[in-house]
Amino acid sequence: MSINEIEKYLDELYPNPRCELNYNKDYELLIAVVLSAQTTDKRVNSVTSILFRKYDSLEKLKDANIEDIKEIIKPIGTFNKKSIFVKEIAKYLIDNCKGIVPNDRKMLESIPGVGRKTANVVMSNLFDYPAIAVDTHVSRVSKRLKLASDSDDVSIIEQKLMKKIKKENWSKRHHQLVLFGRYHCKAIKPECEFCQIKHLCKYKGSNK
Repeated sequence: MSINEIEKYLDELYPNPRCELNYNKDYELLIAVVLSAQTTDKRVNSVTSILFRKYDSLEKLKDANIEDIKEIIKPIGTFNKKSIFVKEIAKYLIDNCKGIVPNDRKMLESIPGVGRKTANVVMSNLFDYPAIAVDTHVSRVSKRLKLASDSDDVSIIEQKLMKKIKKENWSKRHHQLVLFGRYHCKAIKPECEFCQIKHLCKYKGSNK
């Protein structure tokens, strides 16, 4: 079965995968994941290292000058909207969660800027909750490896992966698929020549 080949190869490439966003506190991960939309983890890490050092508590983030936040996170793009989310997340956690990121999907998804993907990443990393977060990398790899159809949206891809992969491996496979898409099965110029599962892939080094 192709999924077994894929999983075996992912285990060889990334035996101990982890989130590449840097954080020291639970709310820092939540904010970092929200900031990571439509940009790279590397770029997010470069701005959060400044942001979280200058504003080292939720209270300080809540009361921070929004123009200063914009200036700090400007390199990641869509900084106007994201700067608002930073302050709103801090306010929500202080007002509703005693300053602690909740281990509850419904509450997480009610936080400004937090959708299902972000909730999955946070719950998986903070609470060891089995989840598959579908980002652009997971989506691309899943479609190329025929684990999903080209027309599938992120929710359908998530459901299909959850059916094909054992529940206890969901979080691990999520991280592996992200890393595989980020460093090997890239959107542009994927490294097909060295890929050991290219016989399962419909891309197969084409330039389309």
